[in-house]
Amino acid sequence: MNQESSNFLIKRRIEAGIFLILFFGTFTFIGNRMGLPNMLNTIMQTSYRLLLDTVFYIMAITVLSGALGKLLTEFGVVRLLEVMLKPLMKPIFNLPGVAALGGLMTFLSDNPAIISLAKEKNFNRYFKKYQLISLTNFGTAFGMGLVVVIFMAGRGFGFAAVIGLAGSIIGSIVSTRLMQRLTLKAYPHLDAEIEEEDGNEHEISFKSEGSVFLRGLNSILDGGKTGVDLGLAIIPGVLIISTFVMILTFGPSAEGYTGSAYEGIALLPYLAGKINFVFEWLFGFENPELIAFPITSLGAVGAALGLVPKFQAEGLIDGNAIAVFTAMGMCWSGYLSTHTAMLDSLGYRKLTSKAIISHTLGGLAAGISAHWIYYFISMF
Repeated sequence: MNQESSNFLIKRRIEAGIFLILFFGTFTFIGNRMGLPNMLNTIMQTSYRLLLDTVFYIMAITVLSGALGKLLTEFGVVRLLEVMLKPLMKPIFNLPGVAALGGLMTFLSDNPAIISLAKEKNFNRYFKKYQLISLTNFGTAFGMGLVVVIFMAGRGFGFAAVIGLAGSIIGSIVSTRLMQRLTLKAYPHLDAEIEEEDGNEHEISFKSEGSVFLRGLNSILDGGKTGVDLGLAIIPGVLIISTFVMILTFGPSAEGYTGSAYEGIALLPYLAGKINFVFEWLFGFENPELIAFPITSLGAVGAALGLVPKFQAEGLIDGNAIAVFTAMGMCWSGYLSTHTAMLDSLGYRKLTSKAIISHTLGGLAAGISAHWIYYFISMF
């Protein structure tokens, strides 16, 4: 065995040892507080309740929003919106007008839509290289936007969700502009036009054939199928991430630890309570438990949505919290789990750290903006 292989094995063993320490240490700490049987029962019961009460509800929304998005695309509404938004793209985002189509596509679906679009010859030829790279941040800021807005409106907070949408737009401006600035500062040579590649003749097409009835019917069915795929894709995030976050967020029931769903050790509120004045001033959070939503959005906004029904049942949220949740949920929308893959597909994985820094600040700007917009509007 050579030295390189030996060093690799040593690193892997160290990694395995650290993982086991952290894994068993974490669950030993939780089990010591809750009791091992109660902890295991709570994990199972919470996952089960999330699946029945939240996942299927979100899936219903993704199916309906998928059908709506496909209809809007099929009958030219997306193209019309693109034309209307084009004049705003350059002065606001420093992006060519066609970038509006990318924002609309991710709003109607999810983050990866921007990358599949960015690889289209007749789309990316309008961009300089640093602008194309910044689409990772621009598109992510609107990922699953329609689902998030409809979900919040369905909980009775439609007005707050609209304010949150405005906040996410502000966050996207901060994130996109900052990413462009950091990219050019590190790699000035990226201020160049995209080179057209021979043989890449695939075009963005919105052409349709058939009668209006058949086009409408096919759009509804195809969009609904896409919604099912998206709904299935969020199940792991909701069940795994939300369950873990809930255990760290909520405390025991009135009877103590019984192994019921939604019990926990309330660690996050305890830590957040130490600096709650910061969250209260920035986001207007009156309860430290609410910080769990933006934290969960870092990994998956679908998982973060799973927290809302419990927060609402506990009486912890108001319109301001929903506005902030919508803004930060849309703007972050699981960027920690998608930015690396998105930039890698564009061939610029080395810029991942800059994209993450830019988007972290953009998400914070989105939440802060939504809070203060809601605050000033509620004064009148």
